[in-house]
Amino acid sequence: MIRIRPLPAALAAALLLSGGGAVVAQIEGGSRGVAPVDSGGAYEVSGVTVDVAGKTADAARLGGWRLAQRKAWVQLSKRLGGGGGLVSDGTLDSIVSGIVVENEQIGPNRYIAKLGVLFDRGRAGSILGISAYADRSPPMLVIPIEWSGGVGRSFEQPTAWQQAWARYRTGNSTIDYVRPAGSGPDALLLNVGQTQRPGRGWWRSIIDQYGANDVLIPVVKLYRQWPGGPIIGVFEARHGPDNELVSRFTLRVGNADGLPQLLDAGVKRMDDVYQQALRSGYLRADPSLSPPPAPEPEISDEVPDDGTLAEDGTPTATTGAGIPIIVQFDTPQASVVSTTESALRGIPGVRSAATTSLALGGVSLMRVTYDGDPEALKTALQARGYQVFGSGQTLRIRRVAQLLPADLPTDNATAG
Repeated sequence: MIRIRPLPAALAAALLLSGGGAVVAQIEGGSRGVAPVDSGGAYEVSGVTVDVAGKTADAARLGGWRLAQRKAWVQLSKRLGGGGGLVSDGTLDSIVSGIVVENEQIGPNRYIAKLGVLFDRGRAGSILGISAYADRSPPMLVIPIEWSGGVGRSFEQPTAWQQAWARYRTGNSTIDYVRPAGSGPDALLLNVGQTQRPGRGWWRSIIDQYGANDVLIPVVKLYRQWPGGPIIGVFEARHGPDNELVSRFTLRVGNADGLPQLLDAGVKRMDDVYQQALRSGYLRADPSLSPPPAPEPEISDEVPDDGTLAEDGTPTATTGAGIPIIVQFDTPQASVVSTTESALRGIPGVRSAATTSLALGGVSLMRVTYDGDPEALKTALQARGYQVFGSGQTLRIRRVAQLLPADLPTDNATAG
């Protein structure tokens, strides 16, 4: 779920400079993109093949889905170190959150298909005896750029590259992607020109609108050999406001009908590149994107109006109004909001904690007023069982249920 807050005064003024009529004309109209799939909380096993016969077409299809669940569970169990043992069909029905039909052929008495199976992360983890918690990157805003015929586009018009990113299921990725849908002000704020502007102040305003900490810029350049013929895609994984190149690779498809498959393969490989960069420490958040530090609270040696003194007879110091800190936190259900607010208010030095942007099933934003150094608040959150990302006045927190076993292999596969 994408969270868009009201534009800051600087952004609103910049948009108005282009003329009110022009702004309306660019925002109005049909959809410029595709909403991304919701896949943040599921294990996925794809490419499961089945060939089942039955008395009727429906019976054969149901039997094929049952068989796909069993096969997918064995693959997932082996991948996560569970040994590959089977469980009952009733248990599988309770932990399978979806079936993805990749390709299917249905006959009167036969069902042949290639399917994907989605497992609920929490329930599957409890059966396998592992934690469902996964260490992920800080939230990264994704701006997919497609170059075709010498023209670069992001959200100005619908592109096959943005649609491929919207189709991709990110549940098994260690990158926390923030994928815009191409609606609202996306076409004005997230365009090709913006990716070539290194100004940090403007970037800070944009990524704050989308609840992100940094930006990823996946680029594809499409070269068509002739109409309807082979297509060559040159893919570039770029990162940060300076548009730094992380890696480049090339893929090819035999005809124009294979373009969606070419781009889907490109997204999968691009995700692998970004995950490898994260593991190697290259994909670090740019510290210049963090808001500038707030001025130190003023301390006065004057006696307060009420004349109170400290125990040693010296006047008590008066401090400022506290430092505003934005805290991003996961809200899978409404009860988490009040629980997290209560936890923040219970930390010494926190004057107030109120949710300013609610996104059920996604990441919400809370404004915290804190008397002290933000690093002290970060330490206090970690002491209360949270994992904390970021620094300065923008923090991202996640509740840590338990740590993963030290010998558990990294769960970064997206297919069985």
